[in-house]
Amino acid sequence: MTTLVTGAAGFIGFHVARRLLDRGERVLGIDSLDAYYDPQLKRDRLQALQGPGFDFRQVDIADAGALAEALQGRGVRRIIHLAAQAGVRHSIENPHAYVQANLVGQVNVLEYARHLEGLEGMVYASSSSVYGGSTKLPFSEADPVDRPVSLYAATKKADELMGHAYAHLYRLPLTGLRFFTVYGPWGRPDMAMWVFAEAILAGRPLPVFNGGDMARDFTFIDDIVAGVVAVSDSPPADTGGEAPHRVYNIGNSRPEPLLRVIAVLEEALGRKAELRLEPMQPGDVPATYADISAIRRDHGFEPVTPIEEGVPRFAEWFRRYTGLA
Repeated sequence: MTTLVTGAAGFIGFHVARRLLDRGERVLGIDSLDAYYDPQLKRDRLQALQGPGFDFRQVDIADAGALAEALQGRGVRRIIHLAAQAGVRHSIENPHAYVQANLVGQVNVLEYARHLEGLEGMVYASSSSVYGGSTKLPFSEADPVDRPVSLYAATKKADELMGHAYAHLYRLPLTGLRFFTVYGPWGRPDMAMWVFAEAILAGRPLPVFNGGDMARDFTFIDDIVAGVVAVSDSPPADTGGEAPHRVYNIGNSRPEPLLRVIAVLEEALGRKAELRLEPMQPGDVPATYADISAIRRDHGFEPVTPIEEGVPRFAEWFRRYTGLA
């Protein structure tokens, strides 16, 4: 059996692919290696995946013809679709990239899936950003999510709606995962943990938005991967009634004050941060907090990594990878 992992050179995709390979499975990875951030980091991740069972194709999921050609006859039975244009703030500056990757790309992968014989199931990435500016905490899958505060969030909600439509029309077993502030080794340079660590080690002022009055449901990458794989292993059954489509929160279910996270990172790096307090950024929200009761009930998901463990593990990798002392 081969699992298709889109966005395999990305942060979460790399870790998911590695977990599947460690289980002895075959992985077909695709990624466009775009320049949203330094492609060298993506190539380094791919290099770490090289070995028996891993095959990679560089392709843009927004190019339907190239995608079909790259995947033809590959024996795919499961899909974990993580390729996307990420970043809330970047969506304000470059909206068309999000339309192509997150909307056109989602349709192209769904179209591939619906024509695939023997598909067991498909998992795709959504985001906690779909909850918009909601002040009701924790965020529950039952909450209304029809007031996004960024284009990125709007595209992720649209992905969920398209997923439901395809599950209904073609009886595809689909699961969407709303990720909450993932961090860890091999993370992205635009993510808070990387930005903070780089600023601390370089002695630069560290921008802290909303005057530091922020909380995030920081979730360590190993916990996220365990949840993604568990969901992929148990796709929703088609009972002939409602569409075989589920959407779950996947997070640590423990919102951490941003200043507390910075303090743990300072300790791990052995340096104090110089804080530069900034106003709230457009499209941002003051707090996120995942209700994970549904994914815990249906898939046994249980995050086990507190920030006191996860942040030092990130810091150790970051120093080693970047060479910053």
